[in-house]
Amino acid sequence: MPELPNTPDELELRRRRARYRAEHRGTKELDLILGPFAVAHLWQFDEDQLDDFEQLLEEQEGDLQSVLMGLSPVPEGPLSGLLHQIVAFQTNRAGQTS
Repeated sequence: MPELPNTPDELELRRRRARYRAEHRGTKELDLILGPFAVAHLWQFDEDQLDDFEQLLEEQEGDLQSVLMGLSPVPEGPLSGLLHQIVAFQTNRAGQTS
């Protein structure tokens, strides 16, 4: 049976789950980076962008933290655009608080 596209209610539920997961990653550092990003961006994401964000949430803590804190370069791959977007968001937030 072919998969039906997500309804608005299903997308809303996915966004809420992704936000929760972003705010409760396991390390405070990632919670403080991914949580605010999720609040600011998830509700504008289309289904493909939400798929990417959900995939990002499956990445290893240490690798993800290293990239998002600027300790490692953003790796090339299907999530590199999203990673660059999060790094820019975090850099902008840091600049606003200093």
